[in-house]
Amino acid sequence: MAERKGPILAQDKLAFLLSLVPFLMDHDRISVADVARHFSVPAEQIREAVRLIAVSGIPGETGQYQHADLFDLAWDDFEDNDQIMLTNLVAIDDSPRFSGREAAALIAGLQYLSALPEHADRAAIATLMSKLSRGASAPPSQVAVEASETDATLALIRESVAAGVQLEFDYSDSRGEHERRRVDPLRIESVDADWYLRGWCHLREALRTFRLDRITNPQITSEAITYHAADVHLPETLFEGSVDDLVVTIDVARSAAPLLADYIPDGAVSTEIGDRIRTTMRVSHYHGLKRLVASMPGVVTVVEPVEARRVVADWAAAGAARYGEGD
Repeated sequence: MAERKGPILAQDKLAFLLSLVPFLMDHDRISVADVARHFSVPAEQIREAVRLIAVSGIPGETGQYQHADLFDLAWDDFEDNDQIMLTNLVAIDDSPRFSGREAAALIAGLQYLSALPEHADRAAIATLMSKLSRGASAPPSQVAVEASETDATLALIRESVAAGVQLEFDYSDSRGEHERRRVDPLRIESVDADWYLRGWCHLREALRTFRLDRITNPQITSEAITYHAADVHLPETLFEGSVDDLVVTIDVARSAAPLLADYIPDGAVSTEIGDRIRTTMRVSHYHGLKRLVASMPGVVTVVEPVEARRVVADWAAAGAARYGEGD
């Protein structure tokens, strides 16, 4: 990259200095030539900037500048060897920083994001994780995102997206029916512990949502993707209703109602009953209803129809009976 020519505007000089100081902090000792090469500016501009940094700081309580109130550097090394090493930092060390636990939580989140196929720039994510580690007030705890049975499928989806080709797999829907699907993968999303692939299904010729743990025998094809995320309107809600859906009346805790927003159809009538809300929701099959209610124990109660109550109650009783088998 060629060096920049011409005069530097005041705002550009400020932006340059604000970038230069953190860069020097990340490098305990670095040559003027290496810094100039990194910022693509003449070496003399780096020297002038370093001299300016050395007379910058924040006055103390008396309003006067003392030695500790200014940036400082190893002057002999700078003048004799053209090397830069900051020896005193002002204010920057006092700025708020993430704690070790906060940084660890953010790093775990970034690890999670880097596993998703739509986040292709994993080098940028890795750089950000490194900066979080260095900038925390304490070393972050060592954390990792737990592997799951769907990791292999996620890896294939990432590979499919990167190669721009379709994905093919066997899928078992909520009714237990098995079909071979060929899909243009568009987005990966999660609800609680479940992962879902949203893609254009060439069998149905429509947008469909697939739960990853129901996908088997996934394979990458040689067929180019025909639909991309920009070509298809992806609804904000994960689940789209159909004419075949089953309508169920439930009582749900007021605080938990937003968690079921994807299942509650537009125009559904909701009534407050004590500290609960009675409303209707749509499910494709009672098997899905069983799993949903089980994931929110004591929060959701099925009111009607009678068959839905019976299916959920029988499933819960069967689960409870298994705990007694080991007694």
